[in-house]
Amino acid sequence: MAIIPVLFVFMISISSEESIRVSGYSFVPQSFSNSAYMFLWNERATILSALWISVLVTVSGTVLGLALTTTMGYVLSRPGFKLKGFYTWVVFIPMIFNGGMVASYVVNANILNMKNTIWALIIPKIAVAYNFFLVKQFCEQLPDSILEAARIDGCSHLRIYLKIALPLSTSILVAMGILTVLYAWNDLLWPIIVTSSDKSRVLSVFIAAIKGEHNNKLPLLMAGGTLSVMPMIVCFILGQKYFVTAITMTGLKD
Repeated sequence: MAIIPVLFVFMISISSEESIRVSGYSFVPQSFSNSAYMFLWNERATILSALWISVLVTVSGTVLGLALTTTMGYVLSRPGFKLKGFYTWVVFIPMIFNGGMVASYVVNANILNMKNTIWALIIPKIAVAYNFFLVKQFCEQLPDSILEAARIDGCSHLRIYLKIALPLSTSILVAMGILTVLYAWNDLLWPIIVTSSDKSRVLSVFIAAIKGEHNNKLPLLMAGGTLSVMPMIVCFILGQKYFVTAITMTGLKD
C-alpha cells in the first residue's frame, strides 16, 4: 500500500499539463508527456552535482555517525564503566534542552567557519542523541555469557567490541543507518541555511529551487519528487529485514 502514493506521483509526472487542467489527477492520464523529465535531463549537470553532494553528505554522515554512536553506546551499556551516569546525562541533556537552529548556525558558520563547506552538512548529522540510547539499550541485551567468556580468554574491551558486540549488532546498525540516511537525504532547512553556493547544493535544495521557480508546473514538481525519493525507496527495501528485526529486539514496538 505504501507504494501507491509513489506510483501516483510518478503518473502525475508523466501527465501533460493540459490533461491535469481538464481532468485533474488520475492514475491513467488522458495524455502523456515527457516534458518534465526532458527538463530534468537538460539540467543533468546541475542535478548530478547536487546528487553527488547529497550522496557524499549522506554516506559520510551515516558512516561517521554509526562509528561514534555505536562505540559510545556500547561503552554506556557496560555496568562496570564508572562514568556511565555522567556521560549518559551529557548525551541526554542536549537532547531535551536543544540550543535550536540559531545557536547551531552560529557555532557552525561563525565559530567553526564552516559555512558553504561540506562539513557544515556532515558534522551535525554525526551525533544523534536518540541513536546513542538506541545502541545502549540494544547492547544491554547482549548475552553476558558470551562477553564474560571473551574476557576470561583475555580479550580487551576493544577486541570484545570489534569481534563480538559489532557482529551481534548488525540489525541495529542497519536500522540506525536507514534512519540516518533518511534524515540526511531529506534534510532541507539546514542546507538552505548554511549553504548558498551551487558547489555545496544538495538535491533537496535543488528540488526546492524548482518548486520556487516553476510552482505552476505540477508534472515537473512531481518529476523532481520522484527523482528525490527513488534512492530512499531502494535503501529501505534493501534494509527492511534488518529494520524490523532491530525494532523487535529493542522493544520499540511497544
